[in-house]
Amino acid sequence: MRPIYKPKGRAGEYGDYAINIYTGCTHGCTYCYARDMAKRFGTADGWRDVKPREGVVEAVKKQLIGMEGAGKLIHLCFTCDPYPAFVDTTPTREIIKEIKESGNHVQILTKSGETATRNFDLMDENDWFGITISGADRKTEPYAADTFINVAALMKAHSLGIKTWVSFEPVIEPRAVLNWIKQTCFADKIKIGKLNHRKSDVDWKAFGKECESLCQKLCLNYYIKDDLRKEMES
Repeated sequence: MRPIYKPKGRAGEYGDYAINIYTGCTHGCTYCYARDMAKRFGTADGWRDVKPREGVVEAVKKQLIGMEGAGKLIHLCFTCDPYPAFVDTTPTREIIKEIKESGNHVQILTKSGETATRNFDLMDENDWFGITISGADRKTEPYAADTFINVAALMKAHSLGIKTWVSFEPVIEPRAVLNWIKQTCFADKIKIGKLNHRKSDVDWKAFGKECESLCQKLCLNYYIKDDLRKEMES
């Protein structure tokens, strides 16, 4: 197994490399793209019975031997959360430690901000800590941490000198997202992307333009994902 891989397609916008540490996810988000794809390909059995991929820590350690001092940014994670709810996330800490000791850097994206703060001692100004905000309600994201908790974790990372970012993707409730952009304007970067794989009555063109106008007004370092940008320019 070679768990460190180069993201392709839309995922390529996130970093040099990525690792998916766990199988499935416990957050229960109704719009989850990874779960939908697992169902499509018949691999969704036990999706909520999350476990670290067998041998993933040792496999990462072995693969990093050829990457010493490379200074690459390694994203955690795409098909899972690096801090799944109700799960022992020791493997995440071990992998972050291995990445840092190899001379590379880590980029976190999570909906479990409070759990993630336990590993801030391993991170520095070369790393990125990010949270996902979709604007959805608790029924839509039943086991993800409350957004206020995640933003508090983001603020803590920022205070420690860790670079911070927010992924507003997929956008579920546009008005809520616009409000959270204002609340997270201290972040070093924000990325905004539309809901792609399900039907939506959102006027993406109008939303995208309003987002961009707000980001420019707040002088934010922002990035409009390609799919939303296309809607804005249509």
